[in-house]
Amino acid sequence: MASRLYSWTRWAIRRRGRVVAAWLLLLAVVAGLGVTLHGKVTTEFSVPGIESQQAQDLLKQQFPEAAGGVARIVLAAPEGSDLTRPKANAAVEASLREAARVSGVVAVSDPFKGRALSADRRIGYADVRFREPASEVPQASKDALDRAMAQARHAGLEVEFGGSAMDRKTEVGGPAEVIGVVLAFVILALALGSLVAAGLPLLTALVGVAIGVLGVEFMTRYVEMTSTATVLALMIGLAVGIDYALFIISRHREQLTDPEQDVEDSIARAVATAGGAVVFAGATVIIALAALAVTGIPFLTVMGLAAAATVLLAVLVAVSLVPAALALLGERLRPRSRRTTVRAAGSWGPAWARAVTRKPLLVLLAGVVGLLALAVPARDLRLGLPSNASQPAASTQHKSYDLLTEGFGPGFNATLTAVVDLKGVPAADRTATVTGLRTALAGDRGVAVAAAPVDNADGTLAVVAVVPKTGPDAQATTDLVHRLRAEAPAVDRAGGTLYIAGTTAAAIDVAGKLSDALPLFIAIIVVLALILLTIAFRSVLVPLKAAFGFLLSVAASLGATVWVFQQGHLDGVLDIPSAGPVTSFLPVLLIGVLFGLAMDYEVFLVSRMREHHEHTGDPAEAVTQGVARSGRVVSAAALIMAAVFGGFVFNDDPIIKSIGFALAFGVLVDAFVVRMTLVPAAMALLGRRAWGLPGWLARITPDVDIEGARLPARAKAGTAAEPQEAAVR
Repeated sequence: MASRLYSWTRWAIRRRGRVVAAWLLLLAVVAGLGVTLHGKVTTEFSVPGIESQQAQDLLKQQFPEAAGGVARIVLAAPEGSDLTRPKANAAVEASLREAARVSGVVAVSDPFKGRALSADRRIGYADVRFREPASEVPQASKDALDRAMAQARHAGLEVEFGGSAMDRKTEVGGPAEVIGVVLAFVILALALGSLVAAGLPLLTALVGVAIGVLGVEFMTRYVEMTSTATVLALMIGLAVGIDYALFIISRHREQLTDPEQDVEDSIARAVATAGGAVVFAGATVIIALAALAVTGIPFLTVMGLAAAATVLLAVLVAVSLVPAALALLGERLRPRSRRTTVRAAGSWGPAWARAVTRKPLLVLLAGVVGLLALAVPARDLRLGLPSNASQPAASTQHKSYDLLTEGFGPGFNATLTAVVDLKGVPAADRTATVTGLRTALAGDRGVAVAAAPVDNADGTLAVVAVVPKTGPDAQATTDLVHRLRAEAPAVDRAGGTLYIAGTTAAAIDVAGKLSDALPLFIAIIVVLALILLTIAFRSVLVPLKAAFGFLLSVAASLGATVWVFQQGHLDGVLDIPSAGPVTSFLPVLLIGVLFGLAMDYEVFLVSRMREHHEHTGDPAEAVTQGVARSGRVVSAAALIMAAVFGGFVFNDDPIIKSIGFALAFGVLVDAFVVRMTLVPAAMALLGRRAWGLPGWLARITPDVDIEGARLPARAKAGTAAEPQEAAVR
């Protein structure tokens, strides 16, 4: 691999201007497509085959007027007043008449009829049903609906919005994300010792990320994806793009401390060595993200593939645009003195390596026990999708949630939909069947109200709204859904089919589907790690150690995420409005992404150890030199990733917030506790055995040479090695 990358880089250096121009042209073309021809993103996390989705599909076919998106208008009178007073009543009715005229609206309920007013008549709601599904309701209609409630506001009423049609789309680009990038620049400047060198990884990463994200935007024209997919592609693409460029540029500047080192040869050598590790590590990230397809969940598959495509672009940028840019900068990146190298190799790196290898067994035990302690909260892991309680406290969705809870109880925000398919039931028995079902549902200890059934035009489908006594995030509500589904046999015996659906039931179904897929996904990732690292290091024990460390990192990160988001700690610091279940697809996503990033650090750190061991045969010194040579860069890379991911912790979207936290925490733990502490300690304990490979396995394992052992001799300034020599070797 190293020889091929060396030859490729020499080719790219000779055509540096064309390479840069090609990337800029690609950026312009993709930007044009992404901005002008993008499609729509959805806020729904649907999964074919789950019961709630089957019910939704059935409603679309047989009861379309009940399948459209719903905007729930929540109205509240001031304290001491109520909605039935003449002025308030008239204002509400006038506003709702305006709402009925909004484009796409097919029905508006009357809050003064039925049970749409609280006991004190101060809080009420009206449901506005759209013709289109929730994800397809245009923003113009939502804005018009908001304007329609002007008279109610003028009458002194509070007006808030909830419902599936008013779900918030994920947005990025706020101050917190910008601060993360600024912190990344500061870390780059400190790590590279040059503002010019620090700016280069940011610029090249932004090119790759822009192409990736805008390409994803263009693909929304043809593929349905959630708004989270674009944010994930941005988050991961930016982090790995900066890190991959950092590894190559850092190696290049380290080599240039030799005043006789030729610049172009140094660039080619840096790409052949550090760039080889980038290609290998990037491949692990891409495969891990693409492996999300094994979950069988379309929105998660699309999300993984979108992020994987952005990582692929980051790798291509690192081995083509970065060396071309380095060649354009030429001598300007040569360090003015050797002090940077002295600080990197002669200060904390060797000292830290000797500290953790002095008593390696003690370090290993302390590290493992500490990580297992962090993982303890993960035993209580509950999966779900965020309700409106998790939206920012200032948002209309959160305020509507609080008002409904105050007026009608916590379960009103978790309303379930019992959908009864009556095609197989004789027409004369349908009313009795639905009435009996409603009585059974209302009699459950967890149900507050079972509303009167609503039938479609030909009476073949009935819908019963079921209000639980507990909120959407409560375990009792999950238990209730399972109990209600146990009523299905009674309907089945009558010839019908019962489905329990609704937003809350859908969240429970998605969580269950992902929980079932988790063991298989973990097994695939672990086996993948063992295979890839065996190929990279031609060793059996190094991959086993790496996989064990990866599992510890995932467990600790999940434990911390449960402690913060599910158990409600640090809610004030991180601006978490309400504790609730962990986002259902976060564990799978965390495992896939953290696996790739953990393998990044493993490859960069251990490859320098193996490189030294190949040259000297001294396993103890190889550990020290590996940490000394790569520890500074790995630490900087981890801090950069944590800064980028950490910026998303302050995003308003609860899904992005939890993903950003889990990834930032996981990266820091994996880099500083596992890779920089436990790995050197384990390598010191293993000694020469770390590099052992059984003969039969050695014969079938390809030798990819990511350390550059077969590269040509270093070229002095003005006498660069011929690329053909590298290719032959």
